[in-house]
Amino acid sequence: MPREKIKCITSIGGQALIEGIMMRGPKKTVLAVRQPDGEITLEELPAKDPRTRHPLLKLPFLRGVAAFVDSIAVGYRALSRSAEISGMEEVEEGEESKFDKWLNDKFGDQITNIVMTIGTVFGILLAIALFYILPTWLFNLIPGAAGPGFAVWRSPAEGLMRMVILLAYMTAISQMKDIRRLFQYHGAEHKTIFCYESGEELTVENVRRHRRFHPRCGTSFLVLMLLVGIFIGLFIPFSNPLLRTAVKILCIPLVMGIGYELIRYCGRNENMLTRIIAAPGLWVQRITTKEPDDSMMEAAIAAMKEVIPENGEDKIALKSDS
Repeated sequence: MPREKIKCITSIGGQALIEGIMMRGPKKTVLAVRQPDGEITLEELPAKDPRTRHPLLKLPFLRGVAAFVDSIAVGYRALSRSAEISGMEEVEEGEESKFDKWLNDKFGDQITNIVMTIGTVFGILLAIALFYILPTWLFNLIPGAAGPGFAVWRSPAEGLMRMVILLAYMTAISQMKDIRRLFQYHGAEHKTIFCYESGEELTVENVRRHRRFHPRCGTSFLVLMLLVGIFIGLFIPFSNPLLRTAVKILCIPLVMGIGYELIRYCGRNENMLTRIIAAPGLWVQRITTKEPDDSMMEAAIAAMKEVIPENGEDKIALKSDS
């Protein structure tokens, strides 16, 4: 009979930024971003987990929805701030076009927020069209797709199409220079957390030795949501693309909640079941994480050191079978 071992992991998590890393600890959230002159800027980002203010959000499944919404909100603020610190938002001096002048005269400092809001709305609509409406529409093109014999295959087929679209998109954008650097910082984040969990000193040499694929990653959570969505889709009887999409959107909180509980279980246990659950996400991380250079690991280490609590409250017992 296998003997159960207990080792510790950390609750500290992170996110790759533009030329930097964000690390979130139990007490602080810190950005480490490299400026154009090469210096690393450390900046604490005000961020409080909504689950600490509302006890109901600590309940299973609800905590998953709260954690996802919170991570999106904080991550968006951190990404915007990293763009400012890194110099990406600096505009070259030159004469404004008549259209740019009109926008500035009409909206002033609000123009950036307006453009980002429009871009976000457009992105959400595009995601709904690609990941929900398109797969259902394509499946309906199959002769006899509306018949009872094909019904059981609808959700798996749609899920497969969504996965192919996601992988194709990630692969395509990973070829862009800026996105590749973002994925390298993602790798630096994972390697640094692994180094800390192993109990080693946080140095570039030590961090470099660790792997870049981490089971408690946003990529793994996204893949789990897709897989859970396939299961839930089996119980949605509609074949009309718009109606089916509307029901799936209403089921997103449920998908989030189940996906979060699964990745939480994988984060606290190490056995054959968790390895099977984590495998698809770890495989996709081969696209979303790249090997970082030393400067990227330096930024990840700088952010990590700032959020490690002195009392060790970030430590979580990990149960594993040997």
